[in-house]
Amino acid sequence: MSSRFRSTRLGAAIAVATAGLLVLAGCAAGGGSASGDGSASGGASDPQAEIVVGSQNEPTNLDQIFGGSSGVTEVFTGNVYEGLFKITDDAEVEPLLAAETAVSDDGLTYTFTLRDATFHSGKALTAADVVYSLERFIGDDSIAARKRQLSVIDTATAVDDSTVEVTLKQPSISFTYNLGYVWVVNSEAGDLTATADGTGPYELADYRKGDSISLDVFPDYWADAPANGGVVYQYYADPTALNNALLTGAVDLVTSQANPDSLAEFEAAGFQIIEGTSTTKELLAFNDRVEPFNDVKVRKAIYSAIDRQKLLDAIWDGRGQLIGSMVPPSEPWYIDLADNNPYDPALSAQLLTEAGYAGGFTFSIKTPDSGVHSTVAEFLKSELAKVGITVDIEIITDDQWYQQVYTDKDFQATLQGHVNDRDINFYGNPDFYWGYDNADVQRWLAESEAAGSVEEQTALIRQVNQQISDDAASVWLYLNPQLRVAAPGVTGVPENGLNSLFYVYGIQKA
Repeated sequence: MSSRFRSTRLGAAIAVATAGLLVLAGCAAGGGSASGDGSASGGASDPQAEIVVGSQNEPTNLDQIFGGSSGVTEVFTGNVYEGLFKITDDAEVEPLLAAETAVSDDGLTYTFTLRDATFHSGKALTAADVVYSLERFIGDDSIAARKRQLSVIDTATAVDDSTVEVTLKQPSISFTYNLGYVWVVNSEAGDLTATADGTGPYELADYRKGDSISLDVFPDYWADAPANGGVVYQYYADPTALNNALLTGAVDLVTSQANPDSLAEFEAAGFQIIEGTSTTKELLAFNDRVEPFNDVKVRKAIYSAIDRQKLLDAIWDGRGQLIGSMVPPSEPWYIDLADNNPYDPALSAQLLTEAGYAGGFTFSIKTPDSGVHSTVAEFLKSELAKVGITVDIEIITDDQWYQQVYTDKDFQATLQGHVNDRDINFYGNPDFYWGYDNADVQRWLAESEAAGSVEEQTALIRQVNQQISDDAASVWLYLNPQLRVAAPGVTGVPENGLNSLFYVYGIQKA
């Protein structure tokens, strides 16, 4: 452990944190950032300064193929691990470890030439590492969110040490985009749930579960060195404690501001409020396999019983926006469906009567104890009581959520924030935790991947967008705003919240 980390950690408030949002995919971002040259603090930026990041989003473990929550993306993607490609803040695909890419005329064979890079352990990157990384990502033990999309891979072969050939079972228009979610790991590293060995600009220096993660600059990085001298992620379970840490200088910035009421105080104190584009959707997700949620009328009745605008105003004070499906406006297949299932208690009561529940019914919501979920659950309980539906709230930890809801599917309904971009594809998987099963949706999504053009792909996914909204497959309560707060003199903070990616190598402070 570096002396830099020791001094920072002892000066910071310590709190046990839980993982916040579920990661149902890998990575994205880079590009957009708050501009500046340190002039806000009256001095030039210090390239050796350590950046202390405050977050409520602690990983459940350090390996993306075993879940890890969105916290593992926030810390490791693009910082410690790299992929063949990276996805920028504007959702563009750029080459990273793939120096060159060739695609066969039939779209089934991709040949990647690797750039020279070194793992943090000192081992040189080889094609065998890429093959290993792809195979583990789609392997039997993996629960990585994009596993299903990348299972289009038929074979991955190391042609020589610097060349990888990947053949697909069928054409995939999103293949290189999805590869941006796959970490290239050292094939000899072994268990990576509590350690790391990537090719990124930082190496893991210290991991203290429930407390912090420290990253040191990797001196043998193949590209430009970071603009800072290292990064510490300090975790807080309580948002008030996190805000206090920022106000007192224990942290330099927060990755996500969950309490809009605090913004005025930060602005008055000279802090920077950085507002970008979010892909985080707050969902009331049903288990569509079980009664009464296997009935579309019941799902639509619940949808129409909830005043989502009132909820959004209460949680975000005018920020964020209502959406009516899984697709935010930043994606090409967005259509405005915010009023497709309107707030209408009379309609809700009518639908309940038609479904045979004129007297209402009782169900439970399992909600994680992190973030705003428990507050949202209380709001839903109050709203649904007005149409005769009784809600029992069961507050569980993020680890329990992952096991009971995501893995065992032992729930009736749940609350969760889904952070990923382009994650409408989860509604094409009947084995996903919410169990939505529509043959048309599955067919349209499959056809969209084999589409010959972006226009054809977009048209098909817009059909999916409309259908899952018509079916009220979930209740999309709102789209989070993306708010970050940074101390004066801190520059280079990424603006957008695409998939919880948070590249730290451009952040500086005076």
